[in-house]
Amino acid sequence: MAWYAIATYENGADQRPALVLGDELYDLAQLVAASGAGIGVAANVDDAIRDWDRNAGSLKTLAELAPSLIAQGSVSALPENSYRLCLPFVPGRIFATASNYYEHAAEMGTELAPRSESSPYCFMKAETSVTATGTDVVMPKGTEKLDWEVELGVVIGRRCKDVSVEDAYNYIAGYTVFNDISARDLNRRSDYPFKHDWFRGKSFDTFGPMGPWVVPRECILHPQRLRMQLSVNGEMMQNDTAEGMIFNIAEQIAYLSGILTLLPGDLLATGTPTGVGMGRGIYLKPGDQMTATIEHIGSIHNRVVSSEK
Repeated sequence: MAWYAIATYENGADQRPALVLGDELYDLAQLVAASGAGIGVAANVDDAIRDWDRNAGSLKTLAELAPSLIAQGSVSALPENSYRLCLPFVPGRIFATASNYYEHAAEMGTELAPRSESSPYCFMKAETSVTATGTDVVMPKGTEKLDWEVELGVVIGRRCKDVSVEDAYNYIAGYTVFNDISARDLNRRSDYPFKHDWFRGKSFDTFGPMGPWVVPRECILHPQRLRMQLSVNGEMMQNDTAEGMIFNIAEQIAYLSGILTLLPGDLLATGTPTGVGMGRGIYLKPGDQMTATIEHIGSIHNRVVSSEK
């Protein structure tokens, strides 16, 4: 299957779905009209993902028809400066897996039990934390240790409970880039006997840059081999592949679905490789520019600004 993605863009007041081919966007409704095939597709990406079984086939068909429609001049790419990329979709829930790369755990000073005696350590991050590529990450008052974490985002496309590792991939709609922004000094508490508060440290508004679009599962044959990179002001900080995960994508889905029912539109942030700011002893500051990239998906760009700007 040739590569394609689904995105949400804005040109004026309206947000519209698009099909991404190469590095160009094509309005989805225009593609449907040009095809003349009576293809039914959801009106937006949120609805498409939340009814993925119904929409996946139509999107695939449009992606297959698109090259000939483009060659015929029946449809044209959106002019590069005519739109702004929005969040591809708004996750229903965000589940994140902590210390899921051995080298990252080591740089953070985390002592892990043997894998055979352990399971994924998951927490929830507020769905309101997400923000699109090209938007600002707001550094809140009270933190001096703002950090980055590039992660492979896995988008659930089918309702599932008690899924086996062997069957887990059948419940994935696609993949996106996620940057799990963390206020390290707000991840800890001294006023309670519970020392960690990852919800507070990771759930501020704008602490979840994601995008630039969603690549359907069938377009990426080996997601565990994807290279993940993050740079700050052009300097490479993280550069590793998803092969370094302690618990792979399928194992995370199996674990979570053993606890609760995963729903279409849920997002799994599957862990970050080595190279975060805390491990280096440096942190983000207003004006810093982050670029998070995952091979075969794309890049998201976000600037850090002060909440007091």
